Amino acid sequence: MENITFNLATLHRHGTAFYDFLRLRKRFFVDTLGWNIPHDDQVEMDQYDNPNAWYSLVMREGAVIGGARAMATTATWGSHSYMLRDAVQGKLIDIPPQVLGQDIVSAQTWECTRLVMSERVETQADRSACLTMIVQGLINVAADQGATQLMSLSPLALMRALRQLGFGAQRIGAPYTNDNDGRRYAVLSMPVTHGIAAIPRDARRAQAQPVHAPIR
Repeated sequence: MENITFNLATLHRHGTAFYDFLRLRKRFFVDTLGWNIPHDDQVEMDQYDNPNAWYSLVMREGAVIGGARAMATTATWGSHSYMLRDAVQGKLIDIPPQVLGQDIVSAQTWECTRLVMSERVETQADRSACLTMIVQGLINVAADQGATQLMSLSPLALMRALRQLGFGAQRIGAPYTNDNDGRRYAVLSMPVTHGIAAIPRDARRAQAQPVHAPIR
């Protein structure tokens, strides 16, 4: 496995990796979870896939097997900012405005979204390693631009998985149940620590879950 990070200005350096990530997102969020989000027969892509976004993907033998997206909470693109702020402002009907409880706009805080992992990552040890590489890639990108904190709207199970991997995740918002997939979500926060974390090989590690709830 290897980690790659890029934005829209540099995605051409990695062949079809970005498009393959969008395909992986469609298979999971649309085909598996049934989220009502923008997609076609091949890919899922929304308003937050814009020039403000950065991506951390994990590759194995040339194939994308996992990834996530991140952007600063100061980002704006047209009438949108970042996902959680848009939810607080009532722009996203599937995410309750009270999920965050405050309007965060800070260059030191980045939001992470669209965490996904391929069904081809079958063992718990490999899933733990893949999740570690995705998250550390996000941390490195954010740290390079002065961030000190990451946050995301995530399944509650992800907090335990991140803690088991050595990341300092904690819940900062009230949990809620998503009507589309029946999962419990809450806003998680985690300090940015530059440098590559150790890749775990404990087969008992918890599996990764998608990082945020659906939007329309």
